[in-house]
Amino acid sequence: MAVRYRKEIDTISPYVPGKPIADVKRELGLDHVIKLASNENPFGFSSSVKDAVMKAMCEVNLYPDGNATLLKAKIAAKYGVTPDMVLPTCGSDEMVDLIAKTFIDPGSEVVMAEVTFPRYFSTSKMMGAELKIVPMKNMAFDIEGFKQAITPETRLVWLCNPNNPTGSFFTRRELVDLLEHISPETLVVYDEAYYEFATHPEYPKDSLDFLQKYENLLIMKTLSKAYGIAGLRIGFTIGAAGLLGLINRIRNPFNVTLITQAAAMAALDDDEFLLKVIENNHAGKNYLYEEFEQMGIEYVKTEANHIAFNAGKDGNTVFQDLLQEGVIIRPIGVENYRTWLRVSIGTMDENREFIRALRKVLK
Repeated sequence: MAVRYRKEIDTISPYVPGKPIADVKRELGLDHVIKLASNENPFGFSSSVKDAVMKAMCEVNLYPDGNATLLKAKIAAKYGVTPDMVLPTCGSDEMVDLIAKTFIDPGSEVVMAEVTFPRYFSTSKMMGAELKIVPMKNMAFDIEGFKQAITPETRLVWLCNPNNPTGSFFTRRELVDLLEHISPETLVVYDEAYYEFATHPEYPKDSLDFLQKYENLLIMKTLSKAYGIAGLRIGFTIGAAGLLGLINRIRNPFNVTLITQAAAMAALDDDEFLLKVIENNHAGKNYLYEEFEQMGIEYVKTEANHIAFNAGKDGNTVFQDLLQEGVIIRPIGVENYRTWLRVSIGTMDENREFIRALRKVLK
């Protein structure tokens, strides 16, 4: 191609989202398909979100509040911070992209795990980063490995806790140990997309308290998972006003739509719905644990709403075979983990359908 473009693009593959239900039905001629591939909320969303969306529809001729003032205030009050410490974005994906554009120069040293959210990799490579990849330890983050990889020259560290796609976590003690090791000049991005599902007593539920001591820390959250509004694309980041101010300089002025802002505020108020989602997730993961153990399948205990498991054969083959059974899950797709897949925890009926199909394709 004659048109010049960034050479870094040659090292990046397009992100492949979970296969849509409609595509599988059309391609395979199936009437019934379940999707457990994208960690979506099996209960949909709060009824109050629908009411807020319908009300906001009356004003879609107007631009949204570019500052998301009311939404920032809602988030700040809920999490005990000030509004200038909050920056909403079009999903966490947009924030990952903005962080890379703001803080990474060509040649910057960036540290991340071998198996984690792939957008960290692609956005860092896009900006010309020199990546230091830390291998997994029993499908979990190797915190000692991170400490060895991080130097005073490290520009940025990506952390995901609980981790996607493994569902594993690292403890509060490990997080503090790592933060103490990292230079104040190194940005630490701590992604809590699955925070609400974590129940382990050693999981750092008080991570926001760390912002008082570590001004180089940004904490990302989302309403796509537990709150069930993935289709409206809303995430938010909490951190020092100075760091967010830098990111805000390159943020698109109307990145969070009027409808999304209204829906997010309604979602954040519905604690009853959130509790229902968390309880279902807990029951679902225990059911899947029991079934995996009966089948002799290796799996990772999860603090998220998905489970990584080792099918013992090529993950892409298992994925395709499950499609024929009307079940969509997702291969891990990382070189050293070709037999591993990730399944989202669904309703109990969906979980049972998945196990029935898995027993059939592995038999």
